Amino acid sequence: MPPVFPMLTVLSMFYYMCLRRRARTATRGEMNSRRAIESNTRALPINVEIVQYAKEVLDFSSHYGSENSMSYTMWNLAGIPNVYPSSGDFTQTAVFRTYGTWWDHCPSARLPFKRTPTTFCSQDYVELAFEEPVYPTAVHILETYHPGAVVRILACSANPYSQNPPAEVRWEVLWSEAPTKVNGPQARQFTPSIKQINFPTNLIRLEVNSSLLDYYTELDAVVLHGVKERPVLSLKASMIDMNDIDEDEDEEKYGCGMDTLNKQFSIVALKEWPSNGYFDKLPYELIQLILSHLTVPDLCRLAQTCKLLYQHCCDPLQYIHLSLQPYWARINDTSLEHLQSRCALIQWLNLSWTGNRGAISVSGFSRFLKVCGSELVRLELSCGHFLNETCLEVITETCPNLQELNLSSCDKIPPQAFNHIAKVGSLKRLILYRTKVEQTALLSILNFCSELQHLSLGSCVMIEDYDLIASMMGAKCKKLRSLDLWRCKNITENGIAELASGCQLLEELDLGWCPTLQSSTGCFTNLARKLPNLQKLFLTANRSVCDTDIEELAANCTHLRQLDILGTRMVSPASLRKLLESCKDLSLLDVSFCSQIDNRVVLELNANFPNVFIKKSFTQ
Repeated sequence: MPPVFPMLTVLSMFYYMCLRRRARTATRGEMNSRRAIESNTRALPINVEIVQYAKEVLDFSSHYGSENSMSYTMWNLAGIPNVYPSSGDFTQTAVFRTYGTWWDHCPSARLPFKRTPTTFCSQDYVELAFEEPVYPTAVHILETYHPGAVVRILACSANPYSQNPPAEVRWEVLWSEAPTKVNGPQARQFTPSIKQINFPTNLIRLEVNSSLLDYYTELDAVVLHGVKERPVLSLKASMIDMNDIDEDEDEEKYGCGMDTLNKQFSIVALKEWPSNGYFDKLPYELIQLILSHLTVPDLCRLAQTCKLLYQHCCDPLQYIHLSLQPYWARINDTSLEHLQSRCALIQWLNLSWTGNRGAISVSGFSRFLKVCGSELVRLELSCGHFLNETCLEVITETCPNLQELNLSSCDKIPPQAFNHIAKVGSLKRLILYRTKVEQTALLSILNFCSELQHLSLGSCVMIEDYDLIASMMGAKCKKLRSLDLWRCKNITENGIAELASGCQLLEELDLGWCPTLQSSTGCFTNLARKLPNLQKLFLTANRSVCDTDIEELAANCTHLRQLDILGTRMVSPASLRKLLESCKDLSLLDVSFCSQIDNRVVLELNANFPNVFIKKSFTQ
């Protein structure tokens, strides 16, 4: 009979590895392993669960609605449900600005940053404050139309109602998942299984990705369940998950890379290695090409393996395009300081969503740009609430080659600060969506930035006379290709005439929710005749659009790809057929709430023009 001692030794080692794994997890004070929590622990019922709706909406990246109303705005997420369990398109819900992939296939679409980790797919976010800090046990999201956009739920250690700001702000991912296609637009209560955390929270962040949706997702309310005291967990030692012997789980790998990012950036010395292996035999350029596919945390880890790879991982050529948006929760002044030596040649920089709640200071941002801004061509700063006038002044002084600037939803920048942008005469793209830019500053920008090709002024509510703005565009911005005037409240047919006469290269024009435009003035037929290159035209919620306008588009704008005429009462099926027959490239046609276009007509058009996505929204 063969001896059994070797088998006992193997089993003992296996059992020891499992216990070591558990001991290491317990010493960190956290049960980070999702599998360990679900399979090997149970919460003891030591206190009563608290159920609360969001008290306040603190921050968000975009919304469909206006800044001066409640319809379709993120502010509808505060309080009890307005719509649920009903399904359909309701103004009392929270709706983000975009959906699907249509925005990626229009002239204003921006090139994506490489090296974005596959685990990061968020496009928009909203942050919600609750009355009582709790240890979360569940999060319920009430979705009333086209559910399935939420891809990540996070909790923050900072109490937004505390008088004493914390020394350190921590974010923990409660749940995350890749975008999934949900069958049907009906309402649902979404309750994912969340991870337990070791701090109480009353600040929850939802991140969404609407790329797989057929229409705008609508959220009604968010419910936070939790307990005041941290749950006690009991281990079931008899149940051992094979996966627990792994040194790192996927989630821990992602978290480790972020938690130690600054420490890895700051590594300046390496232990002596006998050789660099076979990498010594590879051309420098080939190694650079291989490493160009790694994310920033992976570069940091690889830099610790040997001196050769450390040299490659710190080479400024690896940081010509750098997106720090996926790591927004961990980026601070120290991160930027450690990156300075690597970003001497940086041309594209994405700091969107970063730096809030004091993580990045004005001085830290300024120091970084003064060292690394000379070659910058593209700068993304969406939702950067740390930005002020000093920051914009530094941008204009240190970035002489800047061509693209995104300040979307930077609503803390004071109005007078935007005057500095006029100093950057090389600008080709400027995004000012949901900012406080005023008319005087904008006129100065248009006057001096004549190279502009893409301009977004959506929801800029502090501009008094859009006709004057349109006239300046027509006179100075001859190269304009895309223009977003979403929810512009006071442009008239006079401004449209000046715009169409002077900016005849326009390929994309968003005039959605512009109530002062009336078809009877001939403004839309004028657009169709003067702008033959139009590929995207949004006339959303303009009830005066009529058959004459559609027929003019069919006759003159044969390259049209996307058309939104939601809400019109004056367009007949016959004119739509002419449009579809003439515009062979048309891929999106939104006829929601068009009273003459019923479901039968939509079915008929879909059958005859299968390559066109014809959207008909509804309310139940």
